[in-house]
Amino acid sequence: MVICGPPRFHPPGPADTVLNPTVIVEVLSPSTEAYDRGDKFVAYRSIASLRHYVLVDGQRPTVEVFSPDASGNWCNTVFQGLQAVVELPAVGVTLPVAELHADLPP
Repeated sequence: MVICGPPRFHPPGPADTVLNPTVIVEVLSPSTEAYDRGDKFVAYRSIASLRHYVLVDGQRPTVEVFSPDASGNWCNTVFQGLQAVVELPAVGVTLPVAELHADLPP
């Protein structure tokens, strides 16, 4: 997770629910993929500060980035292959897929 600015929590004080993430990253596994793409993503789309929801395939060199467009519609960009570079413009970060998948067998 990436938070821009001071973190806000619910409830206020020491807690583990951040209200203002800018980027959320999930590593997909066969047992969690449906939930991460389904109900969890539905909940995340209601977070006003969220600019990128990143799904890293845990078994293949593939990364998906969901981002809202100017109309608030969520668009999906797929970065596939070890040569691809993931771009997260809201935080000015690029991430090589090869680095995210360094532990995958060739």
